[in-house]
Amino acid sequence: MTVRAWAELLRVSALFTVPGDALAGAAATGRRPDRGTALAVGASLCLYEAGMALNDWADRDEDAIDRPHRPIPSGRIAPGAALAAAGALTAAGLGLAARAGRPALAVATGLAATVWAYDLRLKHTPAGPAAMAAARGLDLLLGATATGAAKRAAGPGARTASASRTGSAPGSRTGSGSRTAPGAASASGSRTGSASASASRGFVSGALPAAGLLGAHTYAVTAVSRHEAQGGSTTAPLAALAVTAALGAAALREQRGPGHATPDAERGRKGESHRSHRPPATPASTAPRLLLTALTGSYFRTAAGPLLHAALNPSPPLTQRAVGGGIRAMIPLQAALAARAGAAGSGLAVMGLVPLARTLARKVSLT
Repeated sequence: MTVRAWAELLRVSALFTVPGDALAGAAATGRRPDRGTALAVGASLCLYEAGMALNDWADRDEDAIDRPHRPIPSGRIAPGAALAAAGALTAAGLGLAARAGRPALAVATGLAATVWAYDLRLKHTPAGPAAMAAARGLDLLLGATATGAAKRAAGPGARTASASRTGSAPGSRTGSGSRTAPGAASASGSRTGSASASASRGFVSGALPAAGLLGAHTYAVTAVSRHEAQGGSTTAPLAALAVTAALGAAALREQRGPGHATPDAERGRKGESHRSHRPPATPASTAPRLLLTALTGSYFRTAAGPLLHAALNPSPPLTQRAVGGGIRAMIPLQAALAARAGAAGSGLAVMGLVPLARTLARKVSLT
């Protein structure tokens, strides 16, 4: 069991498509990446690699016929070792998510369940692409729930502690006979947990549009991947190409951060004319738009070319290349989603992973 064999089993070249999920999720909440985001990235990487190991373990008999060079059928990695790795990586991912708070752990648990259900049961059913799409969407939501989790948990508790110190909490009395009203502590803890859970639900709601776009791309790529061993499908690449064009158009529509009114809402205020003059464009206002356009163009160029070639000639090699292009295109799509939410820095950081992914893909196949 060599390092290269494990690199092939875990498809390490595809790892660079994972961190952007959490960063795009953080951007959708309007918060800066923090410790919770880093924990979400770590959990996502572990759960992604668990899915890769479990996938090859579940497909070992099929791969013995269609892909005898894969690590398990070639004998370079024992099936039991691959299954053990999948279990250990899943546990590690859930452990990291737990450190980011209960809401993040809940999302990570759903993600892990989706990954295992896909690999063991749903992959070869009509529900397979939908399960993969759900997994990617949940991965983005994991970043949204984990980001700022520490502040959400500490905020109400900090105010309660401050109130107790100043004696202003309900039921408190001054003097040596002061005491707290029965049940005040438990009520405060209940309010703190309720507020934290409510805030987490709000952040999840704000990240749902981005999760939907990423999930739609994943669905299209997964539908194409079902034909990569035998080829022969023109419909799947053409459908994926149409989805790619639609997602590119959707990504170009800017999304304001939480709490910001849209331009239409601003112009639609009572008593204001829809023909009101817009402020002149400035370099500061056009730069984010140009960045979003460039990132979206990179996404479309990365995914569309291989898909078009596979549609014109649906051979196994070109279909596999289309799947690889779709996987690589997730990076600029994540970057575009971050920039669309106003996080230009996160978008540029995600795009910095492209050269690394391209270099490693030359050594270890994405599919």
